[in-house]
Amino acid sequence: MDEVKRLLEGFADRAAEGLPDADIDADVSRGRLALRRIKRRRRVTGVLCVAAASALVLAIGNQVKWWGGGNEVAGGTAGTVEPETSAASPSTAPPVTPQSSEPVSMFGASVVELVANKQPWSTITCSLAPKGWSAETPIAANQVVLSQPTMRTADAAAKVILQTAPQARSLSQVRVTDASGKTFHIGTLGGRLSGQVKLADQWLLVELPAGTVEWPDDVLRRFMNSCTAN
Repeated sequence: MDEVKRLLEGFADRAAEGLPDADIDADVSRGRLALRRIKRRRRVTGVLCVAAASALVLAIGNQVKWWGGGNEVAGGTAGTVEPETSAASPSTAPPVTPQSSEPVSMFGASVVELVANKQPWSTITCSLAPKGWSAETPIAANQVVLSQPTMRTADAAAKVILQTAPQARSLSQVRVTDASGKTFHIGTLGGRLSGQVKLADQWLLVELPAGTVEWPDDVLRRFMNSCTAN
Protein backbone atom coordinates (compact mmCIF):
# COMPACT_ATOMS: atom_id res chain seq x y z
CA MET A 1 0.00 0.00 0.00
CA ASP A 2 2.93 2.38 0.59
CA GLU A 3 3.98 2.07 -3.07
CA VAL A 4 0.39 2.77 -4.15
CA LYS A 5 0.40 5.87 -1.97
CA ARG A 6 3.67 7.11 -3.54
CA LEU A 7 2.25 6.56 -7.04
CA LEU A 8 -0.86 8.52 -6.17
CA GLU A 9 1.24 11.33 -4.73
CA GLY A 10 3.29 11.38 -7.98
CA PHE A 11 0.13 11.65 -10.05
CA ALA A 12 -1.14 14.35 -7.74
CA ASP A 13 1.93 16.47 -8.33
CA ARG A 14 1.22 16.33 -12.06
CA ALA A 15 -2.54 16.99 -11.68
CA ALA A 16 -4.16 19.00 -14.38
CA GLU A 17 -4.96 22.59 -13.77
CA GLY A 18 -8.51 23.36 -12.71
CA LEU A 19 -9.01 20.04 -10.86
CA PRO A 20 -9.19 19.86 -7.07
CA ASP A 21 -6.17 18.61 -5.20
CA ALA A 22 -6.11 14.81 -4.77
CA ASP A 23 -6.90 13.42 -1.31
CA ILE A 24 -4.20 10.77 -1.14
CA ASP A 25 -5.09 9.41 2.32
CA ALA A 26 -8.74 9.01 1.43
CA ASP A 27 -7.87 7.13 -1.75
CA VAL A 28 -5.53 4.83 0.17
CA SER A 29 -8.24 4.14 2.77
CA ARG A 30 -10.74 3.32 0.05
CA GLY A 31 -8.23 1.02 -1.60
CA ARG A 32 -7.54 -0.82 1.64
CA LEU A 33 -11.27 -1.22 2.29
CA ALA A 34 -11.80 -2.57 -1.21
CA LEU A 35 -8.91 -5.01 -0.78
CA ARG A 36 -10.34 -6.29 2.51
CA ARG A 37 -13.74 -6.82 0.85
CA ILE A 38 -12.11 -8.75 -1.99
CA LYS A 39 -10.19 -10.98 0.47
CA ARG A 40 -13.35 -11.55 2.55
CA ARG A 41 -15.33 -12.59 -0.56
CA ARG A 42 -12.57 -14.98 -1.56
CA ARG A 43 -12.56 -16.62 1.89
CA VAL A 44 -16.36 -17.02 1.85
CA THR A 45 -16.25 -18.42 -1.69
CA GLY A 46 -13.51 -20.91 -0.69
CA VAL A 47 -15.52 -22.14 2.32
CA LEU A 48 -18.61 -22.59 0.18
CA CYS A 49 -16.63 -24.55 -2.43
CA VAL A 50 -15.19 -26.87 0.24
CA ALA A 51 -18.64 -27.43 1.74
CA ALA A 52 -20.15 -28.20 -1.68
CA ALA A 53 -17.33 -30.65 -2.47
CA SER A 54 -17.80 -32.39 0.90
CA ALA A 55 -21.55 -32.69 0.34
CA LEU A 56 -20.94 -34.19 -3.11
CA VAL A 57 -18.53 -36.79 -1.69
CA LEU A 58 -21.01 -37.76 1.04
CA ALA A 59 -23.84 -38.03 -1.48
CA ILE A 60 -21.77 -40.27 -3.77
CA GLY A 61 -20.68 -42.38 -0.80
CA ASN A 62 -24.29 -42.88 0.31
CA GLN A 63 -25.30 -43.86 -3.22
CA VAL A 64 -22.48 -46.41 -3.37
CA LYS A 65 -23.55 -47.87 -0.03
CA TRP A 66 -27.17 -48.03 -1.16
CA TRP A 67 -26.54 -49.66 -4.53
CA GLY A 68 -23.73 -51.84 -3.14
CA GLY A 69 -26.12 -53.62 -0.75
CA GLY A 70 -24.57 -52.23 2.43
CA ASN A 71 -26.15 -52.29 5.88
CA GLU A 72 -27.79 -48.87 5.41
CA VAL A 73 -31.31 -48.89 4.03
CA ALA A 74 -33.63 -46.14 2.85
CA GLY A 75 -36.05 -44.76 5.42
CA GLY A 76 -36.21 -45.73 9.07
CA THR A 77 -35.09 -43.76 12.11
CA ALA A 78 -31.93 -41.73 11.83
CA GLY A 79 -28.94 -43.42 13.43
CA THR A 80 -30.51 -46.89 13.30
CA VAL A 81 -30.20 -49.72 10.80
CA GLU A 82 -33.34 -51.57 9.81
CA PRO A 83 -32.92 -55.39 9.60
CA GLU A 84 -32.95 -56.83 6.10
CA THR A 85 -36.13 -58.67 5.20
CA SER A 86 -34.79 -60.59 2.21
CA ALA A 87 -34.52 -64.35 2.46
CA ALA A 88 -31.18 -65.75 3.56
CA SER A 89 -29.00 -67.07 0.77
CA PRO A 90 -28.07 -70.78 0.73
CA SER A 91 -24.57 -69.95 1.93
CA THR A 92 -25.92 -68.19 5.10
CA ALA A 93 -28.97 -70.34 5.78
CA PRO A 94 -28.76 -72.24 9.11
CA PRO A 95 -27.92 -75.93 8.70
CA VAL A 96 -30.79 -78.38 9.04
CA THR A 97 -30.37 -80.58 12.09
CA PRO A 98 -31.56 -84.17 11.53
CA GLN A 99 -34.24 -85.22 13.95
CA SER A 100 -32.97 -88.76 14.22
CA SER A 101 -29.84 -90.74 13.46
CA GLU A 102 -31.92 -93.68 12.28
CA PRO A 103 -31.44 -94.38 8.54
CA VAL A 104 -34.38 -93.50 6.30
CA SER A 105 -35.35 -95.06 2.98
CA MET A 106 -36.15 -93.05 -0.16
CA PHE A 107 -39.84 -93.35 0.77
CA GLY A 108 -39.31 -91.72 4.17
CA ALA A 109 -39.72 -94.95 6.19
CA SER A 110 -37.14 -96.27 8.66
CA VAL A 111 -34.70 -98.76 7.13
CA VAL A 112 -34.41 -102.22 8.64
CA GLU A 113 -31.30 -102.54 10.81
CA LEU A 114 -29.32 -105.73 10.42
CA VAL A 115 -27.64 -107.08 13.56
CA ALA A 116 -25.64 -110.18 14.41
CA ASN A 117 -27.82 -113.28 14.47
CA LYS A 118 -27.24 -115.37 17.60
CA GLN A 119 -30.20 -117.73 17.10
CA PRO A 120 -29.50 -121.17 15.54
CA TRP A 121 -31.67 -122.00 12.55
CA SER A 122 -31.96 -125.12 10.45
CA THR A 123 -30.35 -125.88 7.09
CA ILE A 124 -30.40 -122.12 6.38
CA THR A 125 -27.93 -120.12 8.42
CA CYS A 126 -27.50 -116.33 8.32
CA SER A 127 -24.95 -114.35 10.33
CA LEU A 128 -27.18 -111.26 10.12
CA ALA A 129 -30.85 -110.82 11.00
CA PRO A 130 -33.24 -107.85 11.06
CA LYS A 131 -33.25 -106.25 14.49
CA GLY A 132 -36.31 -107.20 16.57
CA TRP A 133 -37.17 -110.19 14.34
CA SER A 134 -36.77 -113.83 15.34
CA ALA A 135 -37.42 -117.25 13.80
CA GLU A 136 -40.74 -118.88 14.51
CA THR A 137 -40.67 -122.40 15.88
CA PRO A 138 -40.76 -125.13 14.88
CA ILE A 139 -38.29 -124.42 12.10
CA ALA A 140 -38.76 -126.46 8.92
CA ALA A 141 -35.83 -128.16 7.19
CA ASN A 142 -35.72 -125.82 4.20
CA GLN A 143 -37.67 -122.80 5.44
CA VAL A 144 -37.26 -120.12 8.09
CA VAL A 145 -40.04 -117.64 8.97
CA LEU A 146 -39.07 -114.42 10.74
CA SER A 147 -41.61 -112.35 12.63
CA GLN A 148 -41.87 -109.69 15.30
CA PRO A 149 -43.36 -110.38 18.74
CA THR A 150 -46.47 -108.29 18.03
CA MET A 151 -47.39 -110.15 14.84
CA ARG A 152 -50.21 -112.65 14.63
CA THR A 153 -49.27 -116.17 13.69
CA ALA A 154 -51.64 -116.28 10.71
CA ASP A 155 -50.41 -112.96 9.25
CA ALA A 156 -47.94 -114.56 6.84
CA ALA A 157 -47.93 -111.60 4.45
CA ALA A 158 -46.27 -109.43 7.13
CA LYS A 159 -43.39 -111.84 7.76
CA VAL A 160 -39.98 -112.54 6.19
CA ILE A 161 -39.77 -116.02 4.65
CA LEU A 162 -36.50 -117.70 3.71
CA GLN A 163 -36.49 -120.98 1.80
CA THR A 164 -34.13 -123.01 -0.32
CA ALA A 165 -34.88 -124.88 -3.53
CA PRO A 166 -32.85 -126.60 -6.27
CA GLN A 167 -34.41 -124.34 -8.91
CA ALA A 168 -34.66 -120.57 -9.09
CA ARG A 169 -38.04 -118.90 -8.99
CA SER A 170 -39.21 -116.52 -11.73
CA LEU A 171 -39.25 -112.94 -10.44
CA SER A 172 -40.83 -109.88 -12.04
CA GLN A 173 -39.08 -106.54 -12.56
CA VAL A 174 -35.73 -108.17 -11.81
CA ARG A 175 -32.62 -106.16 -10.89
CA VAL A 176 -29.39 -108.17 -11.14
CA THR A 177 -26.25 -107.24 -9.21
CA ASP A 178 -22.89 -109.03 -8.99
CA ALA A 179 -21.08 -108.63 -5.67
CA SER A 180 -18.81 -110.73 -3.45
CA GLY A 181 -18.57 -113.39 -6.16
CA LYS A 182 -22.34 -113.89 -6.17
CA THR A 183 -25.18 -112.84 -8.45
CA PHE A 184 -28.14 -111.30 -6.63
CA HIS A 185 -31.59 -111.14 -8.24
CA ILE A 186 -34.09 -108.71 -6.70
CA GLY A 187 -37.66 -108.31 -7.98
CA THR A 188 -41.22 -109.18 -7.03
CA LEU A 189 -42.89 -112.52 -6.48
CA GLY A 190 -46.66 -112.64 -5.93
CA GLY A 191 -46.66 -108.87 -5.31
CA ARG A 192 -43.98 -109.11 -2.60
CA LEU A 193 -40.46 -107.70 -2.83
CA SER A 194 -38.16 -110.72 -3.04
CA GLY A 195 -34.55 -111.61 -3.68
CA GLN A 196 -32.69 -114.80 -4.52
CA VAL A 197 -29.09 -115.91 -4.83
CA LYS A 198 -27.34 -119.15 -5.71
CA LEU A 199 -25.67 -120.79 -2.69
CA ALA A 200 -23.63 -123.89 -3.66
CA ASP A 201 -26.19 -126.19 -5.31
CA GLN A 202 -29.24 -124.49 -3.76
CA TRP A 203 -31.08 -121.28 -4.48
CA LEU A 204 -31.97 -119.13 -1.50
CA LEU A 205 -35.24 -117.18 -1.88
CA VAL A 206 -36.10 -114.37 0.56
CA GLU A 207 -39.67 -113.00 0.49
CA LEU A 208 -40.19 -109.71 2.33
CA PRO A 209 -43.43 -108.42 3.92
CA ALA A 210 -46.07 -107.30 1.42
CA GLY A 211 -45.90 -103.57 0.68
CA THR A 212 -42.63 -103.08 2.56
CA VAL A 213 -40.45 -100.04 1.85
CA GLU A 214 -38.07 -100.64 4.77
CA TRP A 215 -35.84 -103.01 2.80
CA PRO A 216 -33.71 -101.15 0.23
CA ASP A 217 -31.90 -103.31 -2.31
CA ASP A 218 -28.51 -102.90 -0.63
CA VAL A 219 -29.87 -104.02 2.75
CA LEU A 220 -31.53 -107.08 1.18
CA ARG A 221 -28.28 -107.98 -0.62
CA ARG A 222 -26.30 -107.70 2.64
CA PHE A 223 -28.79 -109.97 4.37
CA MET A 224 -28.70 -112.63 1.63
CA ASN A 225 -24.91 -112.42 1.41
CA SER A 226 -24.67 -113.40 5.10
CA CYS A 227 -26.63 -116.62 4.54
CA THR A 228 -25.47 -120.13 3.73
CA ALA A 229 -27.37 -123.31 2.88
CA ASN A 230 -26.25 -126.52 4.66
